[in-house]
This record gives sequence, structure tokens and C-alpha cells, in this order.
Amino acid sequence: MGGPRFEPVRAVRAYERVVEQIEEAVESGALTPGERLPSERELMVQFSVGRSTVREALRVLQARGLVRSRPGDPNGAEVLPFSPVVLKKSMTTLARVSELSLGELVQFRMVLDATAVLLAARLRTEGHLAEMAAAVDDMKAADTAAFGAADVAGFGAADTAFHDAVARAGGNKLIQVCTDVVRAVMAGLVEDRLARAPDREALMRRGVAHHEDVIAALRAGDGPLAARLTRQWTYDSYAGHLPADERAALRALLE
Repeated sequence: MGGPRFEPVRAVRAYERVVEQIEEAVESGALTPGERLPSERELMVQFSVGRSTVREALRVLQARGLVRSRPGDPNGAEVLPFSPVVLKKSMTTLARVSELSLGELVQFRMVLDATAVLLAARLRTEGHLAEMAAAVDDMKAADTAAFGAADVAGFGAADTAFHDAVARAGGNKLIQVCTDVVRAVMAGLVEDRLARAPDREALMRRGVAHHEDVIAALRAGDGPLAARLTRQWTYDSYAGHLPADERAALRALLE
């Protein structure tokens, strides 16, 4: 039989409708940061629901970082400003529980890190460059140590500090949050690779050399070179863990 195919109808609880309307008001600008919602009693009247429904909706909105609420507050819940922390939490959940493949995460990181260094090449200060150089010095210190588990973790922490400095130099909070989330999700793979590699020292030294090359490009203001170096390094670091079709998708970013 032809015609459209319909999806099963999902039962929607009353508190979810309350949440949707308040979220829409915040997204549209009808409610702005610092403003307060009506009191619980007034919300009950406006939505024609009971107190338990209003309180459940406020709990959900608070968990999402949209409002600050205290039960019984006569002034109503306060609308909160945008917080990168909330975005980071949401993105981390998405990256960990959704059906994202490792190849998609690597591809996303190639795009984000390349964009971050392009911005940093134009906007970095001497202070930012000094932060990056200090992080590379810490990587060198881990490279020349006794190479125990703590040294691998220290090397990873210094690498993270380097990328954090690059992201700050670019000045875009969304890029900072996104790159931080993707690195955190993928960090275990990097540390496991270093911990198990028979040529661990060589891998660490290549990592140090790569970061020094990126700093040199940023100091020279050569964003395209820094971006090419970054994409190539990310590809080389992860391509071996991916099937052939996903490697091919990543190679498209190298051209």
C-alpha cells in the first residue's frame, strides 16, 4: 500500500511541554539572562498544571543550565547566561553515548584544530606563544624521564596544555569547548598508544618536534602552514586505528 509512513506517537508528559515553552522563550530572546520567571504559583496558573509538574520542569531547566531555581522562591527562577561548561557537558554526552565513530571524531578534530591554529596565527600574543613554549618544555621533560605510566600521563597533560593555549589564542569559546571535549574523549587512545608502543621515546620526540614546528608557523603568522601541519599530524596519529573507508574520508582533508 502506498502513501506516507508514520512514526509511533510518543507520549509527552506535562512537564516536558513546560520545559519546551520556557526553552523557546529563552532561545527567542523573550526571556533574557538575569530575568526571572514567574513564581511557581503563577506558573501553575499560566500552564494549568500542578505544583509537582512545575517543579519537575524547573529541575530539568536547571540541570540544562538555563535557570537557577530554589523551591518556593517567591521571586521565581533566574534565567542564566550562556555557559561553556553547560555546552561542554552536553557535547561530552553526545560524543560518548551517540553513534559517532572514531573516524568521525578524528575528522572533527582535524577540522577544529586546523581552524584553531588559523585563528591563533592571526591573533596570538607573545604571552600565548610563551604558554605554548612552556607546554612543549613540559613535553620534553616527560620525554627525557624514566617513561613510567606517570610520564605518559604527564606528556598527555602537557600536550593538552599546548592545545588549550592555541585555542585561547584564537579567542573563540565554542572552538575551545569543542576541541576540549573531543580531546578528552580521545585521550585514552593516545595514552594507550604511548604506553604500549615499543618506540615510545621516538613517538614522544616526534610529538615535540611537531609542536615546535606549529609554534614556528604561528610565530611567523603562517596560518595555512600551521593548519596543514596540524591536519597531517592528527591523521598520522589516528589513521592506523581506522578502517580503510574512514581513512579515505580523512585523507580528503589533507588535499
